[in-house]
Amino acid sequence: MSGARPRGKLGLIDLALKYFKKEGYKINQENSVLEGYSGISRKFDLIVQKGRVEQGVWIRDWNRTIGVNVIIGLDTASDDVGLSSPIMIGEKFSDHAKSYSNRRKLTLLTRQKIAMSLR
Repeated sequence: MSGARPRGKLGLIDLALKYFKKEGYKINQENSVLEGYSGISRKFDLIVQKGRVEQGVWIRDWNRTIGVNVIIGLDTASDDVGLSSPIMIGEKFSDHAKSYSNRRKLTLLTRQKIAMSLR
């Protein structure tokens, strides 16, 4: 999540935190590294919980489209650490990323969608 933040805009992580709190999620951890079943360490920007379900969240504050490979990476990392229904937050997503997410039950959130829900 490097790079300068545009003036007057909340950072994507700040927006995400507001969104999750408003939606009734509990923020369990920020910037956490979890050991996967594979033995590989997996990094998540947030671990959120609603009810009994814990979900891993990746936030990519990039000024470009997020492709399917990034979504597959999040899906794989979540599976490896036993988290279900991962969430990806970014500016925009490719069509392949959207269709993969629909098939695999990943949630994709854009800055625009979050901002609309916070109004």
